[in-house]
Amino acid sequence: MKNVTIKDVAKAAGVSYSTVSRALSGSREISHDTRERILQVCKEMNYTVNTVARSMVMKSTRLLGLILTSVNNPFMSELAYYIDQEAHMRGYNIILCNSSRDMDQERELFELMIGRQVDGILLCPAGPGSYERLRPYLSRIPTIFIGENLREVPESYVSVDNFRGAQIGVEYLYNLGHRDILYFGRRRNSTTHQLRAEGYAAACERLGLTPMYCNNTFSSTSIRYGYDLAKQLFSQQERRFSAIFAATDTNALGIMQAAEEMGLQIPQDLSLLGFDNIRDSGLPRIELTTIEQPKQLLANVALDTLVDKIQNELSGYSHRIISPALIERNSCRKI
Repeated sequence: MKNVTIKDVAKAAGVSYSTVSRALSGSREISHDTRERILQVCKEMNYTVNTVARSMVMKSTRLLGLILTSVNNPFMSELAYYIDQEAHMRGYNIILCNSSRDMDQERELFELMIGRQVDGILLCPAGPGSYERLRPYLSRIPTIFIGENLREVPESYVSVDNFRGAQIGVEYLYNLGHRDILYFGRRRNSTTHQLRAEGYAAACERLGLTPMYCNNTFSSTSIRYGYDLAKQLFSQQERRFSAIFAATDTNALGIMQAAEEMGLQIPQDLSLLGFDNIRDSGLPRIELTTIEQPKQLLANVALDTLVDKIQNELSGYSHRIISPALIERNSCRKI
């Protein structure tokens, strides 16, 4: 089938090429009736705007690249949803890609986005080494990092305060009477997870508690990995903790599954606290108490920062840290 062009529309509507162009751009140089008639012809002919040609004229594609580490991670997929919503509110569309926590793939995707001439890029870094690998490209396109994997590098990022979030969690369990709190899922290949573990350790020291850890031996977090680690943990003869603080909600969901299989009731036998507040955490049979990363606010701040850099051609950088919040449900009990 032949593509319908703007010239085809002009011929069918009995107007000039420039008149159709004005109608499509919303120009006030033509009447309302003429614009509506041309738009109706476009609809009847199934005409779609040539975005490549328009971007060459406007010097903007109105496209933003979004590179996530794992689209199937519940937190990431929810974050992507809010970023897409916030982008549409600002007149942009999103191209979504998945790096699978592979830094080579992340770099290839970054190059792809530049080749597609997106106006800017939002990136959840694959790891602490992402900045050095991407540094040669960062001066070519406005970029906002999401997450604290970069810490103090001179690039803009938006993140929740992971260190403080972990402190809030320990303080909450302490106030319920727990003195033996296990931190579950500490992962050393992620700055975000290091900050959460450091926040836990700092709160334990301040409250006079002895830190206890169940380390994540896998490369990422998931319900399945949480389940596997919890099965190993619960199979040990002695349980020296009354509460578990899981590094992520997905870990916590895996712990719940393992606990049920081992005959442990939550919260009667074991209190459980998560981190992230993914959608499934609030389901009736789960009702997980957790530390929330406010995903919609993260998306809003990230988009505001990126669009500001694009439209005002800003050359500086900003580090925006958002406060987490405790979401209290029914997985922790007072002792």
